[in-house]
Amino acid sequence: MYDNNSTKVVIGPVRLSYVNVIKPRVANPGEEPRYSATLIIPKDNTEMINKIKVAINNAYNAATATFGGKLPPINTIKLPVRDGDAERPDDEAMAGSLFINTSSKLKPGVLKFAANGEKVPVTSEDDIYSGCYGYVSVNFFAYNRNGNKGISAGLNNVLVTERGDYLGGRSSAESDFNDIQATAVSCRAVDSIDW
Repeated sequence: MYDNNSTKVVIGPVRLSYVNVIKPRVANPGEEPRYSATLIIPKDNTEMINKIKVAINNAYNAATATFGGKLPPINTIKLPVRDGDAERPDDEAMAGSLFINTSSKLKPGVLKFAANGEKVPVTSEDDIYSGCYGYVSVNFFAYNRNGNKGISAGLNNVLVTERGDYLGGRSSAESDFNDIQATAVSCRAVDSIDW
């Protein structure tokens, strides 16, 4: 059920990019490892975008103490929703989309649908990668560190709903070898190769 006063929202369906939800990753030397994923949201999903805006506004309105007793104008702080067309014009996956970078120090719960329709845990990076689709539970919260003020997106949990083409140039084994049939392959030893 959707709570109109909550800072938490389930965002989806989205395409996932920069996925590190099975193992944490260190972004910069000296930093703590974090779990993370970038959510790519089509701009025409206005209903979802409006729910995200409400959750961000709720986090902003609850941040008086975080911002030192007074809320700065919202247009003066960093917000988590970014424009893929403006910030990543050469990235085909970002065309016509907004994106949100999410992260957490704690391991998110990651689920997928089994063949019988039940939700089961994902433990392999083969089942969740940059390019697949799903729903992501996110909690928006305010921060005020070293003069930087804004709203950030905390990664809670992920439900993988569909496989997609890999992002970043990687292809699947199925697509690489799609045209090769078992009967067309001769499996013989090669002693030497003349170039």
